[in-house]
Amino acid sequence: MSQKKGIPPTMTHDLADQAKTLEGRSEQIQATESARKALLARRRHRHRYSLQLHIYLSFFLVFLFVAGVATALMLTMYGVEKKLRFLEIVGEYMMEIQQARRFEKNFFLYGTNLNDAVENVYQAKQIFDNNSEELRKILGKSSQAIIMSNLRRYETMLERLVDLEQTEVTNPDYPLRKKEIEIELRRQGQKMVSLAQDLMKKEKESLSEAILRSRHIHIYTPIFLLLFLVLNAYLLGSRILGPIQRFSVHAKQIASGDFTPITPERRFRDEFTDLAIAINQMIQELKKREAVLIQSHKMRAIGTLTAGVAHELNNPLNNITITAHMFLEDYDHLSDEERREMIKDVVNEAGRSREIISNLLDFARESGSQLEPLDLPELLRETINLASNQIRLSGIKIELQSGGYLPRIHGDRQQLRQVFLNLILNAVDASSKGGKIQVLVVPADEPSYVAVKVIDFGSGIPEHILSSIFDPFFTTKAGGKGTGLGLSVSQGIVAKHSGRILVSSVQGKGSTFTVTLPVTTIPADIDSSKNLSGRG
Repeated sequence: MSQKKGIPPTMTHDLADQAKTLEGRSEQIQATESARKALLARRRHRHRYSLQLHIYLSFFLVFLFVAGVATALMLTMYGVEKKLRFLEIVGEYMMEIQQARRFEKNFFLYGTNLNDAVENVYQAKQIFDNNSEELRKILGKSSQAIIMSNLRRYETMLERLVDLEQTEVTNPDYPLRKKEIEIELRRQGQKMVSLAQDLMKKEKESLSEAILRSRHIHIYTPIFLLLFLVLNAYLLGSRILGPIQRFSVHAKQIASGDFTPITPERRFRDEFTDLAIAINQMIQELKKREAVLIQSHKMRAIGTLTAGVAHELNNPLNNITITAHMFLEDYDHLSDEERREMIKDVVNEAGRSREIISNLLDFARESGSQLEPLDLPELLRETINLASNQIRLSGIKIELQSGGYLPRIHGDRQQLRQVFLNLILNAVDASSKGGKIQVLVVPADEPSYVAVKVIDFGSGIPEHILSSIFDPFFTTKAGGKGTGLGLSVSQGIVAKHSGRILVSSVQGKGSTFTVTLPVTTIPADIDSSKNLSGRG
């Protein structure tokens, strides 16, 4: 694309980078907004089955089940009590009838106890009369009427027999009539006993069934309750543990620098939907704050470099000024060749100044994360050149060594340059004047990784604070020289590149910071506009 007329190349690049940065942020905001709309677009009413509703419904079903079992047991026990009461009444009735039958037999055998038989029948009748309501509920009106009818008939025949004994003993028909009553009385008594025995037998069978049913309820209720609780625990656990596992994966991705928004995976909304929306909002805020931190730390590094840049700019500016004055004063006495030579010197010195400022502006420029294949030794040479003025002012000697041919890495040039510049400037601060810094690029101990070691021979780091140097706002620099963000930001940038930054130090002998980065495993012509946070 041709350069627009009247716009300097540096400004053109700045505008292009700003456009890319704005485009990347716009895409991130659109992705987060799309994820939020997708999460909220799921049907809320008919398909909203929240965890709270699930828990309440589970407890309600358990309550209904327990209440149903308790009701069944109460009804069963009530039925058992009724049957036991019935058996008690019938037992008393049977006892009175059987006692009357014994007195009846005694009368026909020995002529005694007839009045006792009548008394027992009267007692049996009293038992039925006193418990008529309970017996009617159990027997029903028809069965109760049959029993009472048989009992009255038996009582009537006993009374006839008593009258016969009192008034007609001398009657010639007495033996015959007595025999008739005896036959009918025995038949009726047997019928009464048989009916009572049948009733007791049926009630005992019904009682056994009720007891067995109660036993089955006691046995199967814990089994069904256990199965229901296991099923509910499985369903509830799958609803909770599944999303928790997914959010754990998202948390690890966020920790590694992958800020891809969470998208819906289920048809309905629940509490995890609100959590996903909140996390997406948090991701967006983290991106903004991370960009601010990185840029603020970068600007502080620029402030550190300014002294060296200013000193470095003085040389070409002095040369330009001296040459311009000489050109102005001796213009009439100079030959065309000398004039061209002096103008050429001015142009060269101006170009040198522009290169210094361009490098500084290139580092200061805010841009989005742009992935590209990188040659680490070349990137480190650029970084050292950027800090060369500061290194020269500090009187430090820096050595860059590369272990032969090394594969390229894949990352963001600006961000990695910021990491290495921070480590180099920290090494300069830790070294005494006239000291030495070594920067080594070697294969890492792990396969498919390359390591950059920044070694200084300065004061070192005390062992008791070594574990805290990567914490935000932690600094060992005195007099407000440091913000405590450099190593924290650097660690975040390296983590986004799937790498690690480690430190080893011996107090009084120096420190070694090791940055390990994965080598490039994708084609070199990959789209450089792809954001570091993309999942692919």
